[in-house]
Amino acid sequence: MKKYFRFEELGTNYRTEFMAGMTTFLAMAYILFVNPSVLSLEGVEQLPDGVTRMDQGAVFTATAIAAAVGTLFMGIVAKYPIGLAPGMGLNAFFAYTVVLTYGIPWETALSGVLASGLIFIILTLTGLREKIINFIPGNLKLAVGAGIGFFIAFLGFQNAGIIIGDDDTLVSIGNLTSGPVMLSIFGIVISVVLLSLNIRGGIFYGMLLTSIVGMIFGLIPVPSGVSDVVSGVPSVAPTFGQAFVNFGDIFTLEMLVVMLTFLFVDFFDTAGTLVAVARQAGLMKDNKLPRAGKALFADSAATVAGAIVGTSTTTSFVESTSGVGVGGRTGFTSVVTAGFFLLALFFSPLLQVVTLEVTAPALIIVGVLMSTALKEIEWDRFEIAVPSFLTIIAMPLTYSIATGIAIGFVFYPITMIMKGKIKEIHPVMYVLFVIFVLYFIFLA
Repeated sequence: MKKYFRFEELGTNYRTEFMAGMTTFLAMAYILFVNPSVLSLEGVEQLPDGVTRMDQGAVFTATAIAAAVGTLFMGIVAKYPIGLAPGMGLNAFFAYTVVLTYGIPWETALSGVLASGLIFIILTLTGLREKIINFIPGNLKLAVGAGIGFFIAFLGFQNAGIIIGDDDTLVSIGNLTSGPVMLSIFGIVISVVLLSLNIRGGIFYGMLLTSIVGMIFGLIPVPSGVSDVVSGVPSVAPTFGQAFVNFGDIFTLEMLVVMLTFLFVDFFDTAGTLVAVARQAGLMKDNKLPRAGKALFADSAATVAGAIVGTSTTTSFVESTSGVGVGGRTGFTSVVTAGFFLLALFFSPLLQVVTLEVTAPALIIVGVLMSTALKEIEWDRFEIAVPSFLTIIAMPLTYSIATGIAIGFVFYPITMIMKGKIKEIHPVMYVLFVIFVLYFIFLA
């Protein structure tokens, strides 16, 4: 085992790798409760005709299985200390744009995730994935990441009741003196404090403390026994294999845009995370990522596995840097993290304790972390600032990540051509321009 994971070469040991794996899990554990809440559209009273909710228990199990399988694959095959799980932003796009806004059944949305994962695998095996990433301008990649951060934060404020609908101004501030809203505000404050103190797993601990405070003040049901904390694994039957049911319905322009969005966001997330974690762990060689193909394959295979069991796109988590920060250097870190996700399968009753008010602060904090990409955008270049700004602002205002991406990708070639920089535009961007223009015509 030590020889396989190259412990001596990388200067590590079992204890360090175990602590790193546990730390990474704690930093990622919030997804076990946030993902079921998001995908089931908890808090949304009215769903489009013909659309049903995903079963929270099944999604909890699917989330843990997808995370365990993806992380285990990353550890054993790619040998990187990187955890994988259903990605924030992609789950919001799945639930709030594809299902809630477009009215597409979640079964068909899962088919889109499965298709994007299969395409992902093909692009990875053929070596085209890296080339496609390079086709997309770096500034637009950053804008997409920041825009998703704003969108997720907006969802968090809504779920917390801090922002509510208003007939006159569209949105307004909620009743900040109500118990549930005050609980969410406490969650935001305590999470900010913990992360400001550089406490590993601050988001998870923030949710834990918020749940405890909620129980103390009678806002959250108190577990009455062991069975309310630990139980058997919830059945994945309600979601398992549903990605195959409506697979034939993905061949539409609307679903093409959906799959492109799944692909784009996963592309950017994975590439950025792999480089960030590898650089912090000192695993980069000549500014290149060793075993990049295996790492990318692990990511894409995890998406396919996740879609089959019943969850949105699975991707590499930047929270893995927390494990690297305490010494994780090998794939054994990921093996430990995967083991904790499997163990977590038996704690599904806690879904009743981790309510909407508890998960809302996590959405807001993740939104803050994602929005840091803003600082790297070249705002002093007008031809870049316009599509970047429109991409970011359109996501929360239109309640659609896909629409934000589409607007940015339409305006980019326009502003670049008007600035006389036509040679800087890759031909692929013109193809995407046409696709997204047709997308808007189709929506109309």
